[in-house]
Amino acid sequence: MDTTAHTPTTTPPADDPAAALVPTRSAALAVLEDDRGATTAEYAITTLAACGFAALLVVVLKSDPIKEAITGVISTALGLGA
Repeated sequence: MDTTAHTPTTTPPADDPAAALVPTRSAALAVLEDDRGATTAEYAITTLAACGFAALLVVVLKSDPIKEAITGVISTALGLGA
């Protein structure tokens, strides 16, 4: 696993000092192709989505009609219902 930092290389023209700040095409492509950290970002997005879904599920399950339906199913399954 390569853990060294990738710094874009530049080739400054002699007559334009501002052009020294613009990376070469190959250096820019190397940076764009580098996908280190992508897995961490995917885990972060998945975790946020799971937390949002859990919060929505808590709100739905706390509503009275859902509580009554779940209680009715459990009562019937345990033979407590009529």
